[in-house]
Amino acid sequence: MIGIIGGTGLYQMEGLSEVEQHDVRTPFGEPSAQVTTGKIHGKRVAFLPRHGSAHGLLPSEINFRANIYALKAVGARRLFSVSAVGSLTLPVEPGHLAAPTQYLDFTRGTRAHTFFGGGLVAHISTAEPTCAVLVGAVKTAASTLDIPLHAGVTYACVEGPRLGNRAESRMLQNSGAQLVGMTNVPEVYLAREAGLCYSTIAVVTDYDCWLDDPAQHASVDVVISRYKENLGRVQSLLQKILSGPDLPTCSCQHSLQGAVMTPEAALSPEKRELLEFLRRGWSPPIGSESRHD
Repeated sequence: MIGIIGGTGLYQMEGLSEVEQHDVRTPFGEPSAQVTTGKIHGKRVAFLPRHGSAHGLLPSEINFRANIYALKAVGARRLFSVSAVGSLTLPVEPGHLAAPTQYLDFTRGTRAHTFFGGGLVAHISTAEPTCAVLVGAVKTAASTLDIPLHAGVTYACVEGPRLGNRAESRMLQNSGAQLVGMTNVPEVYLAREAGLCYSTIAVVTDYDCWLDDPAQHASVDVVISRYKENLGRVQSLLQKILSGPDLPTCSCQHSLQGAVMTPEAALSPEKRELLEFLRRGWSPPIGSESRHD
């Protein structure tokens, strides 16, 4: 099953049939909203709006652990994360899409960033934090649809909710980032901890605030306007991927292999259950006959 995490302005998926709503309980509290499942082009899809169905959550208020847990619980194994971003370089123009493959974390440590801890220790590799198969699918679909896409770029995640100042914008440029956003960390790393494939589909809405021309600086009006203008492209891209052949398997589901340090005999029942859940691979979820994409 393919999971789609909807960012600002994307609160539902077009073309869903056999729609069901799921209130998923997680050990980490409630996710941002109900998880909606259904079918598009015969493939199972799960959708979750990151900021809630009425956009009531700040980036730092999002329960990222519950969101990832809930998507996996209903059967999602591949996640596309749709996000609005600012550009830190002229070639990545507003209106273009991007598929970052590296992430810089400039959040402030207030977000719960891992499933581990409290008696369960693991250290996953995040050298390549996104799924090459999903990024490849995004690139192929964008090329087929003639949608400008920048792949292989770096996303800098900041705390928010305020938009940054020019010194911060230039610092992020100097750090090697081409994009700036507020939500993909820790989301990308939690997906890896849960053995899920992950790729961002980023909608470039502005040039942040590093240009001299104040008219080019980010504002909520500009961000929302440009994002809505390009949601059709995002929907088309996702529809193209879903209408294509099944995606090949990859190694993301084995992310915990060799990563767990704590002997299982030393785990509490709750931590053992969590580890079993995180290790759960591509078999159907409990209570479902089949949820494969």
